[in-house]
Amino acid sequence: MIRPATRNVALALMTAAALTACATGGSYTQSDQYGNPTQQQNKTGRNALIGTAVGVAAGLLSGNSATERRQHAMIGAGIGALSGAAIGQYQDRQERALRERTANTGIDVSRDGDNLTLNLPDGITFDFGKSTLKPQFYSSLNGVASTLAEYNQTMIEVVGHTDSIGSDAVNNRLSKERADSVAAYLTAQGVQGARIETLGAGKAYPIADNSTDAGRAQNRRVEIRVIPLRQ
Repeated sequence: MIRPATRNVALALMTAAALTACATGGSYTQSDQYGNPTQQQNKTGRNALIGTAVGVAAGLLSGNSATERRQHAMIGAGIGALSGAAIGQYQDRQERALRERTANTGIDVSRDGDNLTLNLPDGITFDFGKSTLKPQFYSSLNGVASTLAEYNQTMIEVVGHTDSIGSDAVNNRLSKERADSVAAYLTAQGVQGARIETLGAGKAYPIADNSTDAGRAQNRRVEIRVIPLRQ
């Protein structure tokens, strides 16, 4: 079994290596007025990416919980954190924007303290038993994506849920695939992938009675949790 500490070190090293490889590879793309490569520009970009890699790796190696390590990694990547009263004010503005941009879409916005949750019902998001987003839902999700990209001082958890019909193996896989589909769409619309974590909860967290059709329909959902990045 791989111990958590060992796994964190490996993840940090792989992250740093990947980002550093991106920084040191590639060719010059700009030239000066005489047609010569602009080495300083390339060097500056390379150093910036290496700095980001070091920051992310340091963040992944610090903190006492998975959430803390994610927060530290994001801060190391240059994503600003919030503190004090600024957290509530920031989330007030983001909540207002999300409610305005998801009005009449079927997406429900709720708040618990400083954390926001968007509930994406199965019926408007996916066909039954499928994990491919319905094209008609794109415009609704665009409003969510633009808001999350604008208010970027947050972590995002995308969690898929199913009803109780079917095996745990099928439900766990489907819920994770649906969460991944939503996360991929958000990323394609400009939300930083480093901010997003996806989870498949299967049938573990029902919000309604699974013994009725209406209850099962409510339980089939994807939730987007928006958590402020704290200093």
